Amino acid sequence: MTSKVYNETFGPIFNWFPKVFSAIILMALSILVSCSSGNGKNQNKDQLVNIPVLELQSRSIELPKTYVCDLQAVQFVEVRSKVEGFMDRIYVDEGQVVRKGQTLFQLSSMEFNEMVNSANAKLRQAEAEAKAASLEVERLKILVDKNIISASELELARSKRAVAQSAIAEAEAMLKNAKTGLSYTTVKAPFDGIVDRIPFKTGSLVTAGDLLTNITDISEVFAYYKVTENEYLRYMREKMENEVNGLDEELTLILSDGQVYPYKGKQETMEADFERGTGSIAFRVRFPNPDQLIKHGASGKIQTTNTLENIFLIPQKSTFEIQEYNYVYVITKDNKVRVRSFKPIQRYGVFYIADGFEEGDRIIFEGIQQVKDGMEIIPLEVSEQDAYDTLSISK
Repeated sequence: MTSKVYNETFGPIFNWFPKVFSAIILMALSILVSCSSGNGKNQNKDQLVNIPVLELQSRSIELPKTYVCDLQAVQFVEVRSKVEGFMDRIYVDEGQVVRKGQTLFQLSSMEFNEMVNSANAKLRQAEAEAKAASLEVERLKILVDKNIISASELELARSKRAVAQSAIAEAEAMLKNAKTGLSYTTVKAPFDGIVDRIPFKTGSLVTAGDLLTNITDISEVFAYYKVTENEYLRYMREKMENEVNGLDEELTLILSDGQVYPYKGKQETMEADFERGTGSIAFRVRFPNPDQLIKHGASGKIQTTNTLENIFLIPQKSTFEIQEYNYVYVITKDNKVRVRSFKPIQRYGVFYIADGFEEGDRIIFEGIQQVKDGMEIIPLEVSEQDAYDTLSISK
């Protein structure tokens, strides 16, 4: 077959074949793409992870707060000597319970006894002189009535009698002061209480103003603790509400060993002004102390409760921090993950106390390492009670 005949016979066929082949290739690729696309969708659907999700519910909680406090006896008195003398006798021992008016110490009293005796003698002398002056006035009055002597002599006698009477008053004052000084040598308990340390022993020289001991009445104790100005204002507002509602809050005392004191205390009063350096003000709470467990000068903590309303408890295991900011994963209605920041009010056990959320918001309860922002998940609803049980916290 000649080339001319060959070209005329098979040329059109070869010209048509590339076009048909290209069309077939395109159709095959489109089918492969569509199949691949369909398989990918099914594969993504199969790859969605199941993540436990917690639905937030608002609540009100009573949040305990503690303040360091100083404990003082309801009465604390320093017993000091008012006069100088030697310690003659000691009638009590350290730590002993005494009653009001009970004798504690006896100082040497010889000098004060002499002063009393001297004052008594001067008083008797003044009384005798006053009596003699009165008799002289009566005698001269008779003579004046008989015109034997002039009235001026009677007036002079009366003046002498007035001087003698004033001497009596002076002698009586001296005797009173001497007796008072003598009484100071006997030191007595000013009220019912407990004797503290006794620094002086028998025979020691005691000067005026020396501390002999302390007497404390610890049948009740005062606890002093300081609060900030904001806490003071909140307390005053709550107090006004409590007065309207007839409420009376009782406070708890935690002793230095961490044990809770079995008796409750009542808030009584506060200082008159704020401390300039700290901006705080001291409150006073009275606690009964029937067992005398608490001693003067002890320390402890006052525990109060602060009610927070419409707050949310966010499990710490559901959060993460980035550069001092707290974040949580929130689940949208179409089950997609969104990162949200929040500012905790404070910690509460294994929770963060927070506000700003909405009732019914869903957050990832656990497994935050498996998700990222924008990811779609299959939520596994975790009940609130189960969440608390898991975290070992009672609801």
